[in-house]
Amino acid sequence: MTPDDIEALFTRADGTFTCARWGRPIAPIVFGVDDATLEIVKGAIEAVVTLANHQMTETDPELGANLMIFFFLDWDELIELPDLDRLIPDLGPLVETLKANDANQYRIFRFDAAGAIKASFVFLRMDENLSAVPAETLALSQIVQTIVLWSDTAFRATSPLAKVPDKDTVILRPDIANVIRAAYDPVLPPMSQDASHALRLFARIQSSQNQ
Repeated sequence: MTPDDIEALFTRADGTFTCARWGRPIAPIVFGVDDATLEIVKGAIEAVVTLANHQMTETDPELGANLMIFFFLDWDELIELPDLDRLIPDLGPLVETLKANDANQYRIFRFDAAGAIKASFVFLRMDENLSAVPAETLALSQIVQTIVLWSDTAFRATSPLAKVPDKDTVILRPDIANVIRAAYDPVLPPMSQDASHALRLFARIQSSQNQ
């Protein structure tokens, strides 16, 4: 992966560059799944957090849970959830927009004073398309897209996951795994809006591969 490839992963459709990682341990909570699926989702979170050399925790001192993942069948179900509108301003108009676009997923991030991620809300409307995706694949894909702030166009053309040859399973693409690890290198700032940050990520990847 070249510096230009890395830069593209964090360059939004409007041309702005932002790369941010979590600035605090991740305290997840999952809604709308059975116990078996819950274990799959939590396993994916643990795997990606370990890859990033980050931390998990039971409770965030400010928010309680700071990574909330919702599985549901209809966007209107979000309106019925108690107090969700307090966490997500303009929830009603957002739901109407998502319904109008026939969206089946949406992610919201919140940031601290340094620009690092302090919370994320992941919404998955289990329509025919998402329901056809194996739980392991869906969980891993969502957590990968939540562990750092990627561009809104980063994975439109290609998935961050890859199929394992001759096996009915998927793994995180090694090049994407390298970018995640580099983004969490403590020598780098938790957030940057300077496109030259891609060069620093590239340098960290090269350094780790040469060790």
